[in-house]
Amino acid sequence: MNTVQDGYCYLASIMDLAINKIIGWCFSKTMDRSCVLSTLHQAITTQRPLKGVILHSDRGSQYTSHEYREELIQQGFRPSFSATGCPYDNAPIESFHAISKN
Repeated sequence: MNTVQDGYCYLASIMDLAINKIIGWCFSKTMDRSCVLSTLHQAITTQRPLKGVILHSDRGSQYTSHEYREELIQQGFRPSFSATGCPYDNAPIESFHAISKN
């Protein structure tokens, strides 16, 4: 997303597909590990998910970083990543982001 005052801004978000609701988000000037970790911590704090929940993401470097993957495992999540070249895995969240940009 491009803003006149700040230039590019990024939105990291976690969607609960069972209820079709954004449960964690971070708006930042950089899309990095700290932004996605902040999103993850917000989702954990507000939703208190059970251990074993599957958390799916794309293969962006911030999501495949050692720090992020370790945090997922420590929190009891089962990480899931998109298949290479398969855009359909992330269709719900990509649709949300497309709508928010408009």
